[in-house]
Amino acid sequence: MAVKFFGQFLVEKGLVNRESLLQAIELQEQKNLKLGEMALSMGYVTQADIERAHNAQMSKDIKLGDMLVEMGILTLNQLNEVITRQKNTHLYIGEALVLVGALTSDNLQKYLADFKADQAQYVSEKIELPLAVSNSEIWEMTADLTFKMITRVLDLPYRPAKSHAITATGTNFMMAAMDFTGDVEARYIISVNESLQKAIARAILREDNVDGESAEILEDTVMEFANVVCGNVAAKASQMGKILNINPPVTIRPTTAGLPVPANYSGICFPIHIGDGDVMHLILFVKD
Repeated sequence: MAVKFFGQFLVEKGLVNRESLLQAIELQEQKNLKLGEMALSMGYVTQADIERAHNAQMSKDIKLGDMLVEMGILTLNQLNEVITRQKNTHLYIGEALVLVGALTSDNLQKYLADFKADQAQYVSEKIELPLAVSNSEIWEMTADLTFKMITRVLDLPYRPAKSHAITATGTNFMMAAMDFTGDVEARYIISVNESLQKAIARAILREDNVDGESAEILEDTVMEFANVVCGNVAAKASQMGKILNINPPVTIRPTTAGLPVPANYSGICFPIHIGDGDVMHLILFVKD
């Protein structure tokens, strides 16, 4: 699997060096404000307003800006002003590399085209299941909500790879699992390495450093992320006419052989590439 971010692609091809890429990323971080940060800089919200809206997002599939409007914190006109300023000031990594002198504008366009061609076989622009399963629209929605919550709750950059059928999970540092019952039966699993576990913990606990936290607390944060996603899945499914009950999350530590897909179930894995080198796996065991 060769899913990459554009900067990673350029470094691996020897087109820019890692130091220049880090410079460009730092410039991006200085220039690109998130919607809440932009609204704050424009004097439309307070930090407390943003925290309240983020907390409300945990239980509702809605963008931050729309949530701020729904809560009466922003007007629709103010939201449109914030979004417009965001778009007008956004700096893409390629543009940042040009600004730090690592690329020319002409080279940037060529390399972007090369990157898109390279990634076409690995990255899907839409969610596609690799096999026929019952209630497929529920599982496409589940993957979509997982991707959204990686952005909204964890604030992590990601690139989803194409999903594939499995007969067993791979091994990993830990897995958080939740079971769906009701109109459909399935198991939802988030599989992470130690680095991603800490990234999730930093986001859920809202701490810059979690090295001092216990193993139990770190595991709980991954289970809480799974709980947030599955709660939203159940709410969305009810709007689609399906009742999904969710059981409390559990931690699974797979053996060296991985966790086998149970009999009479189909297994689907969605690899989600996060940052530089980490991969989260969304795994679904769907009853046939």
